[in-house]
Amino acid sequence: QVQLVESGGGLVQAGGSLTLSCVASRSIFTFDAMAWYRQAPGKQREWVATITRSGSTNYADSVKGRFTISRDNTVYLQMNSLKPEDTAVYYCKADSQIRDYWGQGTQVTVSS
Repeated sequence: QVQLVESGGGLVQAGGSLTLSCVASRSIFTFDAMAWYRQAPGKQREWVATITRSGSTNYADSVKGRFTISRDNTVYLQMNSLKPEDTAVYYCKADSQIRDYWGQGTQVTVSS
């Protein structure tokens, strides 16, 4: 069973920055891709960013230019110029051909 553990969330003022981390119980390079999602109160979970095994990245329009996904054997989400609408629980996801795995999430709160 794969475990994903997110960390780095917290409370930050609008315009500030945070870096989230996702640690997996096995090498992230065994997965096809790693992704970040988020879920705001009362809203559906939405995709934020993906990094594939080959290193290609892709971003939701709402975070493009502000967020950066990267990795070593940990997956990171560098979040800059944060806005109150970025407030959500952020989840890490590992994609494989057999199944996907989710972490428990880390809360990010951006105050105005």
